[in-house]
Amino acid sequence: MISHQTIAVNLPSSLKLTLTYEQFVQLAIANRDLQLERTVTGELIVNPPTGSETGNRNSDLTGQLWLWNRQAKLGVTFDSSTGFHLPNGSARAPDAAWVRQDRWDALTPEQRKGFAPLAPDFVVELRSQTDRIESLRDKMREYQANGVLLGWLIDRARKAVEVYRLGQEVEVLEHPMSLSGENILPGFVLDLTEIWN
Repeated sequence: MISHQTIAVNLPSSLKLTLTYEQFVQLAIANRDLQLERTVTGELIVNPPTGSETGNRNSDLTGQLWLWNRQAKLGVTFDSSTGFHLPNGSARAPDAAWVRQDRWDALTPEQRKGFAPLAPDFVVELRSQTDRIESLRDKMREYQANGVLLGWLIDRARKAVEVYRLGQEVEVLEHPMSLSGENILPGFVLDLTEIWN
């Protein structure tokens, strides 16, 4: 009898692994406990779990988005464990995301089960202590280039939010206490009180 034992592999940062999208999907299915992403060039990104503080704050913002959507019934919300197959071929997992209902309904049941082949309408990235700000900015620009209408990069260290809107320059807000979903998420206001604490 052959014994299959799980072995952890530590990759040096200088080593880049590239995968086709199909290979990435196979790897993600075989490693459901890992937070995996794939860049447009096929580079594999393994994201470590967040610390407890970041996880708690991410739960707060995801919960606020979910509650608004539960009442507004305008779309579908997603947490940080959800990956999307973006139009450029990358596979990305924002910390929170929202897709308009009509766009979600246009997907087949099979497409909904895997990495949905679309860019969300709205995304949030919450910077953790280990995140490099430039990597997150690159990710936000990638979302924007793939059609995301509104995105927020929340940087707790600087107490600042970078607002990404489709076809517009990035707006930087210093220590805002709330954020408006604008016309993308009508009536949604994210309370940042707990995020900054």
